Amino acid sequence: MSAGRPARLAVGVVSAGRVGAVLGAALDAVRHRVVATSGVSRASVHRAGTLLPDAPLLAPDEVVRAADLALLAVPDDVLPGLVRGLAAAGAFRPGQIVVHTAGAHGVELLDPAVEHGVLPLALHPVMTFTGRPEDVQRLTGCCVAVTARADDEAAWSVGEALVLELGAEPVRVPEQVRPLYHAALAHGANHLVTLVRDCAALLDRAVLRAGSTVGAAGSPSAERLIGPLLSAALDNALRHGDRALTGPVARGDVGTVRTHLRELDRADPGLADTYRTLARRTAYRAAKGGLLPDHAADEVRAALDDTEEHR
Repeated sequence: MSAGRPARLAVGVVSAGRVGAVLGAALDAVRHRVVATSGVSRASVHRAGTLLPDAPLLAPDEVVRAADLALLAVPDDVLPGLVRGLAAAGAFRPGQIVVHTAGAHGVELLDPAVEHGVLPLALHPVMTFTGRPEDVQRLTGCCVAVTARADDEAAWSVGEALVLELGAEPVRVPEQVRPLYHAALAHGANHLVTLVRDCAALLDRAVLRAGSTVGAAGSPSAERLIGPLLSAALDNALRHGDRALTGPVARGDVGTVRTHLRELDRADPGLADTYRTLARRTAYRAAKGGLLPDHAADEVRAALDDTEEHR
């Protein structure tokens, strides 16, 4: 195989989850050939039929036996046991490329497969997937974390070549930092969704309390209301870092912070706790970035502690 352009490969996808089905379809689109996939749930069978229509559904060991490139796209906690089971079943063979997509793991857990002579890789797209056809296009231009054994330059090159074929950008992530790398991504992407949905729910509740309905005639939906604001906030944060911080915490407006917490404690005490935690981090970042004087940051933290003790 050339490091610059991998040969056409027979690809086996275990299993047709959101990531596996999309990566399989993307590899097929660049003239690799998905020869088999696995799937048990109704959703995975549907995804396989939509994104990998020419690939038969087989048992995982049969999928791997049929493949030059075995793509193991299963949940992180399932992966070690799957690798051990496939190795015990004799599914791996010398010369195969075995790729997993678990963000928190490097290639060490593929050691049972390496004993059978495979080339081990971890490829993790820095993207969120729904398992729909449009996700294939999302790969174009996104980054993909590549991990190989530290001393195997050929494997690093193969992983990077596969990523480049997909129109994505390879980023080398060493084995030892994969868990922290993945924690950072999960903290940003997963908790962002939670934050947005909590924001929308609060707006719905606020308007309902006022006797109207968000989304009713003459009133925008919560999503329409916050969409431009949150999009601008994300864009500013990516462009300007901590200098993008705005709002009462970053300004040291303690009275407004107390008002927010009073209302949130009435509406949803659990969400009020989240506000306190994030407000403390905001005060820290604002002070570190020179936006908030130390004495003002102390006043904000004192207000947060005081409202927590007296609610």
